[in-house]
Amino acid sequence: MQWTSAAEQRLKEVPFFVRPAVRRRIEAMAADAGLEQIDEAFYGEARVQFGQK
Repeated sequence: MQWTSAAEQRLKEVPFFVRPAVRRRIEAMAADAGLEQIDEAFYGEARVQFGQK
C-alpha cells in the first residue's frame, strides 16, 4: 500500500508502540474502500472512525 508523504508524517504523530497496528488497520480500511494509496484526507477519515468505535 502506498502512502503519500503527508500521510506518513501524520502517522509519525502516533506513538511508536501502536504505530504498526494503526498502519495495518488504516491499510485494511483503504483496501476495503478499493484505494491503492493512502493520502492525508483518507488518513484523517480513518482516525475519525477510530474515535467512533
